[in-house]
Amino acid sequence: MKLQPASRKELTRITLGTLVCDAILIAALFVLSLVGVGTFDVFRILLGAVCGTVVAVANFAILCLTVQSATEIDNKKRMKARFQRSYNLRLLIQAVWVVACYLIKPIHFVAGAAPILFPNVVILFLQSRGKLFEPSTSTAAKPLPDEEEPEDHLETFES
Repeated sequence: MKLQPASRKELTRITLGTLVCDAILIAALFVLSLVGVGTFDVFRILLGAVCGTVVAVANFAILCLTVQSATEIDNKKRMKARFQRSYNLRLLIQAVWVVACYLIKPIHFVAGAAPILFPNVVILFLQSRGKLFEPSTSTAAKPLPDEEEPEDHLETFES
């Protein structure tokens, strides 16, 4: 299945935001190493950050593909089951990745595990700025019939 343009746009935004968070994480790890907390091993940290970002972005891409495919399902039980399977798969992928970060010594644990949280951070940031759901210009200009304000039909009663 191919990503729709809206999903591709959101995936790009999440990827760029995750990369920005990676840069902040790497800078924070560098500063911590300067004050004596841990060591700054460039290879381990970059390997962890890159692989963690790939896992996080792939997780978001799976979510986008699931939403796209679920919109074609008419049966609510089947749709809910598809979302649940996708959620379980994505959670399993994340758990396996965190365990792998811990067990594989060439990967810096924090730099590898933290990027899993970065898409959530990016979404919260976009939401706080009011830029999470940017309406397209064609639908923003005219309200839907259901969204129109109802007229006031109160009657005045004389006593």
